[in-house]
Amino acid sequence: MTRGNQREQDRLKAQKKAASQAKGPKESGASLAKRKEADADAVRAKAAAKAAARAAAEASGGGTGKK
Repeated sequence: MTRGNQREQDRLKAQKKAASQAKGPKESGASLAKRKEADADAVRAKAAAKAAARAAAEASGGGTGKK
């Protein structure tokens, strides 16, 4: 069984898709580092807020309800 030109069409489609994904501005090292630092700050702030909420719950005699 032959596939006709299906293989060729699929190859062209894959090349076109790869070319479109390769386009676009690359993130520079400085902006990448800045974004990573901002993300880390957000995670630290979230962890601090969760710890504060946990401390407040324990101080009020409650608990998280988890065992």
